[in-house]
Amino acid sequence: MKLENGPLTGVRVLDLSLLLPGPLCSQHLADMGAEVIKVENPRLGDMTRYLTTKVSRGDFSESGAFLQLNRNKKSITVNIKREGGRDVIMRLLKDCDILLEGFRPDTLNELGIGYEQLKEKFPRLIYCAISGYGATGHYKEHAGHDANYIARAGLLSLNGVKGGPPVVPGIQVADIAGGTLTALAGILAALYAREKTGRGQFVDVSMQDGAVPFLSLLLGDYIATGKEPERGNDMLSGMLPNYRIYETKDAKYVMLAALEEKFFQTFLRQIDREDILKNMSRDESGFSAAIKEMEIVFKQRTYAEWAPLFENPDSCFSGLSSLAEVLKDKHLRERGTVLEIDHPKLGKIPVIGSPFHFSETPVSYRIAPPAQGEHTDEVLKSAGFSADEIEKLKKDKCV
Repeated sequence: MKLENGPLTGVRVLDLSLLLPGPLCSQHLADMGAEVIKVENPRLGDMTRYLTTKVSRGDFSESGAFLQLNRNKKSITVNIKREGGRDVIMRLLKDCDILLEGFRPDTLNELGIGYEQLKEKFPRLIYCAISGYGATGHYKEHAGHDANYIARAGLLSLNGVKGGPPVVPGIQVADIAGGTLTALAGILAALYAREKTGRGQFVDVSMQDGAVPFLSLLLGDYIATGKEPERGNDMLSGMLPNYRIYETKDAKYVMLAALEEKFFQTFLRQIDREDILKNMSRDESGFSAAIKEMEIVFKQRTYAEWAPLFENPDSCFSGLSSLAEVLKDKHLRERGTVLEIDHPKLGKIPVIGSPFHFSETPVSYRIAPPAQGEHTDEVLKSAGFSADEIEKLKKDKCV
């Protein structure tokens, strides 16, 4: 069987999730060839349509964040709080392999369309629920956001500089690593298991759970020594002179991550300062003295003057790219990690491409991010709804 649109060609996903973790997960599935039906509320769609700055062309505008998270999907509007809307969900599920949702635990069970109600009627269905703390446990009913999950997972207390306060990362760690990618792995594993057993299952994804594995190296040291790591003063967070951010003469920043001594030697050889490593004692005081010397060295040149050294393949030396530089990055362009897709009203828009590269079943970009409810009639007709049924659903405000 030829899979022209990716390894998940033929898989159908009903996506009830909103905002970031679930929609990014379903976009990965869609890029791999799955047909994804995005379900939005008729009155207020996915909140990412409203929460961020709009991209505008003429009289049409769409949220920049929504454009990054929802390509390759068909959007339908369904009010799942109405009985008629829940009936629509049940009829659509007859032809779906996966249901993805991001509500608080038991929300859909209370509406009669949760896993407990669906598992007997649709035994092959893979039901993936992404929540902050999971479907069981003490924090099950707690509301939260990314910073709460990384706080309770032990990550937030470790983020920041030595002697300074904890710093909230400027990116969504638990949402994406703990939610999106953990859900994606769970769904794909459940699909593989279904090939063997013929049965679907419940995939319970906790964003806090998914964040905890970031502690693996630090926890290894802790259980060996009983000593809590010090913020900004760990081997990989600021203690070492060869694994550290430095400021340049023009107040810009560069990253030296020459962790192995051979790479550090390569870098120092390029700047004719091999004496720094030669004279450095391998203890905290030696590291501290070397850091002070390195700080002086880096402030002797501007960012542009340091830039040629970024090209040495063995120095582990990099600039800190801005978003504009990421979009122009030659390497990322060559790999398709950043690209443009065609939008029917906005023209070409830059997006983050799929990070998954398959030699035999490559990903594809088939559908621009949809307007709210753009495909409602099309999807309902393909599911067997008559024109009269669709009109009644609209009259009853179910779709």
